[in-house]
Amino acid sequence: MLDHVGFQCADLASAAAFYDAVLAPLGIRKIRDFQVALGYGKDHPQFWISALSSGDGFRESHIAFSADDRTAVDAFYTAAVARGAEVLHAPAVHPEYHEHYYGAFVRDPDGNNVEAVCHRSEGR
Repeated sequence: MLDHVGFQCADLASAAAFYDAVLAPLGIRKIRDFQVALGYGKDHPQFWISALSSGDGFRESHIAFSADDRTAVDAFYTAAVARGAEVLHAPAVHPEYHEHYYGAFVRDPDGNNVEAVCHRSEGR
């Protein structure tokens, strides 16, 4: 179980606009704003983005955000596409993970693989 995760972003304003849009359908909002670092969550910050400050070159990261239902996954995907995100996988069931795994995968403005996933069956 993770407590929190963070990404460094080449353009913090662009990344913030992207995450503000795509996380809202999942019930996740910006909770902390330290100008050089922004924290998102439902009750407390669990996902952080910050201005690029260290490291050489890009290393792709992957993060999957929990969705309460498949409609939220679809809304995440729609918001990401509206923000110009590269589509890796449109919303679909991925039985290779398990029979009810419903996810959508996109690239954020920094090229990271960002997913919204619901583990419930369609009727639940």
